[in-house]
Amino acid sequence: MSRIAELMKLRCPHGVRFEALGNLLEPGTNIRWSDVPGKAFQYIDLTSVDRITHSIGETETITGENAPSRAQQVVREGDVLFGTTRPMLKRYCIVPAEFNGQIASTGYCVLRPKTDRLLTNFLFHVIGTVEFYEFVEANERGASYPAIPDGVVKEFRVPVPPVEVQEEIVRVLDFFQSLEAELEAELEAELEARRIQYAHYRDSLLSFSGRPDVEWAPMGRHGEFVRGRRFVKDDYTADSSGVPSIHYGEIYTHYGIAAYETVARVRSDLTTQLRYAEPGDVVVAGVGETVEDIGKAVAWLGDEDVAIHDDCFAYRHDESLDPKFVAYCMRTTAFNASKARFVSRAKMKRLSSDGLKKMVIPVPPRAEQERLVAILHKFDALVNDLSEGLPAELAARRTQYQYYRGRLLTFAEVAE
Repeated sequence: MSRIAELMKLRCPHGVRFEALGNLLEPGTNIRWSDVPGKAFQYIDLTSVDRITHSIGETETITGENAPSRAQQVVREGDVLFGTTRPMLKRYCIVPAEFNGQIASTGYCVLRPKTDRLLTNFLFHVIGTVEFYEFVEANERGASYPAIPDGVVKEFRVPVPPVEVQEEIVRVLDFFQSLEAELEAELEAELEARRIQYAHYRDSLLSFSGRPDVEWAPMGRHGEFVRGRRFVKDDYTADSSGVPSIHYGEIYTHYGIAAYETVARVRSDLTTQLRYAEPGDVVVAGVGETVEDIGKAVAWLGDEDVAIHDDCFAYRHDESLDPKFVAYCMRTTAFNASKARFVSRAKMKRLSSDGLKKMVIPVPPRAEQERLVAILHKFDALVNDLSEGLPAELAARRTQYQYYRGRLLTFAEVAE
């Protein structure tokens, strides 16, 4: 019998109590900027937490004079941060010692566990479970910019085994996570090197320096941008007869350069209310958290029209352009640099159809486009396709950890 099984049999043979997360937390604290004039802090915003390593990366130094309106929450070592804005992106982490007393965005729910009842690392592992994200998905609000209120996060019912049991579970899960992290760091380093190499290779291929046979044209010269129409979370359906759909957020998380099937469908009774991308159109994300996100594109190559969200555009181009070639061009360093002047700088960055029409891309002969697409596809698959190469090995390591986490954090609930 394992040590955990022995402890469970000894300490909680009939199951464990489940409690609302809010009952297991200390109250958080907000900063009063008027009390700390001129004092500098590190600001943990929504992009500071890495979605893969669940650690805090790049932060900004702020004072009361330049602090964003969201810079309000004081964090302590051992707090667990959970990103409540676009929560399914899974931005969560434990605050390490070097960020004790620093400032986090109100886009995070700051979870400060009462450690005599709920260990920090135990809560961290719970936040990663399927059960938690099923709860989040069922309770998030908004379609274009989904979020879940802090108070609702704290309603999630957490298993609370005795601290001694939590300690043993944490010891095992931390061990598996450390093994995964070590392997992942090596693989990520190699993968990042290949991504850099790929980006350089792609940019070089698509620069067409000194090529007199290549036209450089604003995208509006060769096509039009059709904006989608709004649909919301309640409009999605698992019914196979539903309308295939693409949401702008899925372009970041689910799709590569081209797609032949969608990952989601909306209700068929909405058919006449929607706008569609046609086979061969390029679907473009018109909104994002960062300038880099906006304008990311996927060539729609399915055999039917697909409904697109109102924060997407369908680029309906003429026969001079290969759709996959367009999608590759819209990911180049040069394209990303040039689009910055067309982006509106609000909480969510946006590109309009007028801005997209002015963006310039190369238009070599169609046969040359197809040749370059074939070359880039091979390299892109190695770097980005989860079914090939290094990413597959990374996915296997993560799956192994997730399997043990799911097993060890599944409890029978004690009858009251």
